[in-house]
Amino acid sequence: MDDRFNTIAGWVLAAGIVALGGSIASGMYFKGHAPEKPGYEVADATPAEGEGGGAAAVDIATLLPTADPAKGAEVFKKCTACHTINQGGAQGIGPNLWGALGKPHGHVAGFAYSDALKGVPGNWDFAGMDKWLASPRKYAPGTKMTFAGLSKPEDRANLLAYMNSQGSNLPLPAAGAASAADTAAAGNAAAPAENAAAPAAH
Repeated sequence: MDDRFNTIAGWVLAAGIVALGGSIASGMYFKGHAPEKPGYEVADATPAEGEGGGAAAVDIATLLPTADPAKGAEVFKKCTACHTINQGGAQGIGPNLWGALGKPHGHVAGFAYSDALKGVPGNWDFAGMDKWLASPRKYAPGTKMTFAGLSKPEDRANLLAYMNSQGSNLPLPAAGAASAADTAAAGNAAAPAENAAAPAAH
């Protein structure tokens, strides 16, 4: 009985030595190297400036003359879960968008807009709507709208052409008008504090 136990113990010990030796040998052969750059890149959920996640780098006015309202109607299908755009259409999670371009922010009577959007001065123009469509959260921080935005400027231009055809019918802006307005806005922001309190011309 002792001889049999010793034989089994010897084989178990030998197997352990072989396994250990194999592990050491394979570790030496397949030696791991630290990567040059640890980890891996994860795409940012919030697109960078100029990638459709904020103020678009492309002047939307340069795309509007060739924008296709029919393609814009297809893009608008992404919006139909929350919005209607027909004249007299019902309110949904979002307001009806008939004739929205050219109207003040938060213009639909009785709709519960967020304070963030109601606080945006001025009317919906092509440049502002382009920025909103690119990233509602950047255009009006604190908005209730959860849509992430449209990253492709062409999609936004087509959608703007479609929206304009639905009750707004505004003349298209001249190319460069948006960037000139942005430059003027930046200049106004840099003005001395005492000028900031001066009433705006109406």
